[in-house]
Amino acid sequence: MFLISQTDLLSNKRRKSILSTHISRKIGSSVSFDWAPFPTEITSVSAVVPSPSGSKLLLVRNFEGEHSSACFEIWGPSQLKKEFRVPRSIHGPVYTDGWLEGISWNSNETFIAYVAEAPDLAKPAFNTSGLKKEDHNSWKGQGDWEEDWGETYSGKKQPAIFVIDVNSGEICGVAVTGAGRELCVGQVVWAPPLDGKQQQHLVFVGWWPSDTRKFGIKYCYNRPCSLYAVEAPSFESDSITKRSDAAKVPLIIELTHGLNSAFFPRFSPDGKSLVFLSAKTSVDSGAHSATQSLHKIEWPSNGKLGPLKVADVVPVIMCPENGCFPGLYCSSLLCNPWLSDGHTMFLSSAWGSVQTILSVNILSGNVSRITPNDSRSSWDVLAVGSDNVISVCSSPVSIPEIKYGSLVGKWRWWDVSSPISKCSDKVSLLLASQQFDILSIPVRDVSENLAKGACKPFEAIYVSSRHRKSSESPDPLVVFLHGGPHTVSLASFSKSLAFLSSLGYSLLIVNYRGSLGFGEEALQSLLGNIGSQDVRDVLTALDAVIDKGLVDPSKIFVLGGSHGGFFTTHLIGQAPEMFAAAATRNPLCNIPLLFGTSDIPDWCFAEVFGGERRPTFTESLCAEHLALFYSKSPIAHVSKVKTPTIFLLGAWDIRLPMCNGIQFARALRERGVETKVIVFPNDEHSIDRPQSDYESYLNIGMWFNKHCK
Repeated sequence: MFLISQTDLLSNKRRKSILSTHISRKIGSSVSFDWAPFPTEITSVSAVVPSPSGSKLLLVRNFEGEHSSACFEIWGPSQLKKEFRVPRSIHGPVYTDGWLEGISWNSNETFIAYVAEAPDLAKPAFNTSGLKKEDHNSWKGQGDWEEDWGETYSGKKQPAIFVIDVNSGEICGVAVTGAGRELCVGQVVWAPPLDGKQQQHLVFVGWWPSDTRKFGIKYCYNRPCSLYAVEAPSFESDSITKRSDAAKVPLIIELTHGLNSAFFPRFSPDGKSLVFLSAKTSVDSGAHSATQSLHKIEWPSNGKLGPLKVADVVPVIMCPENGCFPGLYCSSLLCNPWLSDGHTMFLSSAWGSVQTILSVNILSGNVSRITPNDSRSSWDVLAVGSDNVISVCSSPVSIPEIKYGSLVGKWRWWDVSSPISKCSDKVSLLLASQQFDILSIPVRDVSENLAKGACKPFEAIYVSSRHRKSSESPDPLVVFLHGGPHTVSLASFSKSLAFLSSLGYSLLIVNYRGSLGFGEEALQSLLGNIGSQDVRDVLTALDAVIDKGLVDPSKIFVLGGSHGGFFTTHLIGQAPEMFAAAATRNPLCNIPLLFGTSDIPDWCFAEVFGGERRPTFTESLCAEHLALFYSKSPIAHVSKVKTPTIFLLGAWDIRLPMCNGIQFARALRERGVETKVIVFPNDEHSIDRPQSDYESYLNIGMWFNKHCK
């Protein structure tokens, strides 16, 4: 089954549907996908989770503003088997997106563990004299302010673990106590039974809040976390109300004591190994994302749980040799990533400017790249079954296509014809007229203080028309800058950038030093050097394509969002004659202003001071720190800006509140610089609601066209 998301501009939503196919292949022959004639739309569905055997299908629906918070539907091969509605007195909506998501069937398919919002507190009751006496101790006023977990989690209640009995619909909350702090829980999975014990355990990730506040967790791998285990509730005699007896509340057990980051837990098929990723380098340095490592724990067969010995499987790669494995950079792991041998797992990871599929042997630690060596496209693994894999492959000039891989002595790949990989003839012709290359850009002005990995070339993806003759003038160029700064622009399909290409623009997509996919030394080199090293890298990449005659220097445009907006506004201040126009989405323009308004103020300490040099975080900044923050900000160069600039801002952005962009835009207008501001009243940091995304890039294209002379 393929879950398909389709943008619906009229309703301003994404419609979800399921399309089924039957896969058949004879040894050594081609693969056949027999697709259902039509997809089946699934409305108001938040999650689709097949059972381990594939005989049952769980659909989760979340409700807003109703008596019920969620609905669990258990489907069989031909009909709905069970349906359970959960009242808000039990818990709030189920977490089905992002870091906190965790929905897991047990091996017998009798119970489902999941993460949901803690239940609403009882509302106070009033009489003619005011508040009823019995409510005095339990009532929390509507004005009582509580910290939340930041961007996309605003207004959501503390996540908690629950287990539902698939047969009866009975729900039991899992008390998480004994950690000495209020944990944020997520990514729950069932552990295999311990020898001699019928009682199963749940393994989950617990994030530790700081002593004084909660920081934003979305996209932030630098939040300390551990793996924990807790006994799953028994439904034999205890009801939900009886489970509230404190004497029966099981204590949680920290499994990864001494390691400050552990997430995405996965058990091997034989249940003997618990494998997980770690972002220790992010936690240690403060970088919101960095090179990851892979570890494993031998699950005890003697039934004794406690802090267990953690073994390294894949270490952090500091400085990769040319063309060699650069380290792990994973945004997710499959629920079942295992090949038939039981000790080889598949995952998707950035490798320079492309995403590739890797196989990792957890016994030897051997890492292999299994995608074709001659492919410059990005690959993402969708599913693994036995020694077969389904993936999706795309490039800046080709829409996503399904690929089928099979281990026949070596890995062999087949193209799959599917209705999913279809587009209009007009789009096909436009994409066919484009080409791309991944350029290696040597670092300019190498300092002897730089680590070896930070002196290696970085990359830029160059997209251009394949029909332009050398005698013709180059097309206008859009420089695209990713956010983070510790993310990466992959050589994969982006409808937004393809739209700009269709307007006649070439693209220069720069993966400056500090991007993921190039080793840890290159990434760490940006800490403490934002607004200078990243700006130099972009200007170096521009000089490289200008020197090759690929660019008309009078027709260069720049576009970036978030941190990409940070140095879009830096570039138009530090290189005021370089760009014909600029566009920025939710930019960071003033670091002192960000510090007091963002859900991630600690970002300022890590990126401004540097990982090793950063002082202890404090909410009370001294004048020296404020001055340094300001000197690193684009607002420090605003007096030099001449470039016409359009700002696209989300009114509900907590990560980079719109006041940051508004202040910079007002400063430009004050100086007579042509400026346009568009605010999307219901969007957060990503500005990804269908109509907002459409309007955003339509205005960017119109703005660039207006100033393309």
